[in-house]
Amino acid sequence: AYYLRGRERFRLGKVAESVADFDQYVALRPELASRQWERGISCYYAGRFQQGADQFALYQTYHDNDVENSVWRYLCMVPLTGVEKAREAMLPIRDDRRIPMMQIYDLYRGKLQPADVLKAIDADQPTADARRARAFYAHLYLGLYYEVAKEPTLAKKYIDLAADPELAKNPGLNRYMWDVARVHAQQLQARSSKRPTATSN
Repeated sequence: AYYLRGRERFRLGKVAESVADFDQYVALRPELASRQWERGISCYYAGRFQQGADQFALYQTYHDNDVENSVWRYLCMVPLTGVEKAREAMLPIRDDRRIPMMQIYDLYRGKLQPADVLKAIDADQPTADARRARAFYAHLYLGLYYEVAKEPTLAKKYIDLAADPELAKNPGLNRYMWDVARVHAQQLQARSSKRPTATSN
């Protein structure tokens, strides 16, 4: 129940409450602690970056070939260490077969450019559904990449693309990850609405 409520609270944008539920779940089921990637994401959005980084490092002991896990740990590390040190400490991934995951991994490692990630979407002539799923992951992780790189306009552009409600119906992507994009887009919108507007005398 704590696990399911933690997920639902995240979807509602209640990230601190979500972390509390995941923490309680792990306290009750410590043998499952290494599997809690959702907890790591909630920690990131709650600003609990060290706990998020630790969670993703622990998840690596459960599943060691997931680009998303390595990227989220990087995202948690950047506020703590800066981009360069976070890049040097990225968790190693051998061959995540989902396109364009390895291109995303190399982008975050500083080995590729955003254009390379976008180009990979069309590799091997994917079906329409497969292409939309690939584009979702490319756009989500480009948006996150640009956000920590302090390029808010590009971050918003790609997060908004990933949060397109039509994508939630696509069978080729993880619905929870679409919710991550949606929650992120809502946070960006909330921040934007709080900024003071210029006034003229």
